[in-house]
Amino acid sequence: MNFEETPKPAIRPYPWQYVAQWKLKDGNDVTIRPIRPDDEPLMVTFHESLSDRSVYLRYFCSFSLSRRVAHERLLKICFGDYDREMALVAERVEPDTGQRKIVAVGRLSKLRTRNEAEVAVLVSDQYQKLGLGYELLRRVIEVARDEKLSQVSAEMLTDNIGMQAIMRRLGFRVRAGEDMTSLIAYLDL
Repeated sequence: MNFEETPKPAIRPYPWQYVAQWKLKDGNDVTIRPIRPDDEPLMVTFHESLSDRSVYLRYFCSFSLSRRVAHERLLKICFGDYDREMALVAERVEPDTGQRKIVAVGRLSKLRTRNEAEVAVLVSDQYQKLGLGYELLRRVIEVARDEKLSQVSAEMLTDNIGMQAIMRRLGFRVRAGEDMTSLIAYLDL
C-alpha cells in the first residue's frame, strides 16, 4: 500500500494548527486552542465563573451549575470529535500562581444534513468587553472555512446586544427568529 492509499484516521488527531497566543485589550495574554480531554476540571471552574445573566444569554434559559458541570455533559464537550465539532477555548495562566484557567469557549457544530454549522461563544464575565468574543468567533469562522463549509449560523436572544454587535462586525446577516425573542444570524463562507 502506498501513502496515497492510506485510509483517513478513524479519529482526527489534535488540531495543533489552531493553537495560538492572543492579547486581550487589557494587555493580558491568552492561548486560544482546541479543547482537550484534560480540560474537564478547567471547564468546571469556567462554568463556576459565569453569572446567571451570561448563562441565560447563551442557553436561553436558567441552566443550573450542577447540570452544566455534570461529568457526562463535560465528557461530550472535552472528548469531542474534531471532525463534527470544534470547541476553541481561551486559556489564561495566572502569573502569580501559574494556574491555568479557561476564560472563554467558542464552538462550531456541524449540521449532519447540510454543509453548514452552528456557532456559539461564551465568555466568562470577568473577561467580557476585552475583544475575546469577537476573536473566538473569528477563529471559529476560520475553522469553518478550513472545513470547506458553505455557511455558519447562530441563534441569540434579542437582548444579547453584545453578540449582535460582534456578529454584524463579522459580516453576519441578522433576522428575527420564529418566536420573536430570538435572532438568527447567517454568514455565507
